Amino acid sequence: MSNISQGPPASFLLVGIPGLEAFHSWLSVPFCCMYVMALLGNASLLLIIESDRSLHQPMFLFLCILAVTDLGLSTSIAPKMLAILWVDAREIDLDACLAQIFFLPAFTAMESGVLLAMAFDRYVAICAPLRYGTLLTPRLVAKVTLALVVRAVVIVVPFPLLVRRFQHFRSNVIAHCYCEHMALVKLVRGDTTANNLYGLILSLSVSGLDIAGISSSYALILRTVWRLPSREAQRKAFGTCGAHISIILVFYVPGLFSFLTHRFGHRVPQPVHIILSVLYLLVPPMFNPLVYGAKTKQIRTRVLKLFFLAKGTS
Repeated sequence: MSNISQGPPASFLLVGIPGLEAFHSWLSVPFCCMYVMALLGNASLLLIIESDRSLHQPMFLFLCILAVTDLGLSTSIAPKMLAILWVDAREIDLDACLAQIFFLPAFTAMESGVLLAMAFDRYVAICAPLRYGTLLTPRLVAKVTLALVVRAVVIVVPFPLLVRRFQHFRSNVIAHCYCEHMALVKLVRGDTTANNLYGLILSLSVSGLDIAGISSSYALILRTVWRLPSREAQRKAFGTCGAHISIILVFYVPGLFSFLTHRFGHRVPQPVHIILSVLYLLVPPMFNPLVYGAKTKQIRTRVLKLFFLAKGTS
């Protein structure tokens, strides 16, 4: 532990996963596989949608935005974390640390907003199919995307600013594998009430409002689907929502579990907290393209065509 510093330290030291240092190289294997799968899956998704004009529809445009967000989310954490686990490259300068404090919650808020927008897309497609083309235009998708980006930036900017204002730190050693806001706040010598309250209010309000919006959309969807005259029509309607529901569960369930254990699970060992937080940031970007590739007919068909074309040329 370093001496108490006057002003923010020029750099910090990331421990990695405290208590599991002997297993860092082993833990890096699944984390690296998740990151590589996230990169390949989301990049392939973007390539497929961009190359096929028939997929230039609102649902797939939102899926592109989700893929870009997933690439940003996983890349914000994985390279530095893997460097720590592989070669013990623990040092991170102040600006890079503050960048992680900004980008990680920003991309998380962006992903939550995109899931809300996709839920609205499914609501219009099922509850008002005749108005789908007039309501959800590429212009509207662009406006929604801009609004989500502005929301993410505005609500997350206070995080690095609230940290930057502190002048006294007990240590520059962060007991984590990336610069997590609350892990850094624990090193501060001073009143951190504003940081604690803002982090809690932001998590509850953003996720709470988005979950409420998604729940309302699917409540209206269920009401419409149960009124459909045939079982086949109901099955097709549920099929169009299957991929999105799976992605919602993959994103919110681990996030909720990680949030509850971090806030209230005081008896949960610290390595478990850290591993859960890493999985929360890597698992959704890895699974999202797999889920949409498996459950969306247009993308699945396009992937199979590319596969057989590559096989034929070889």
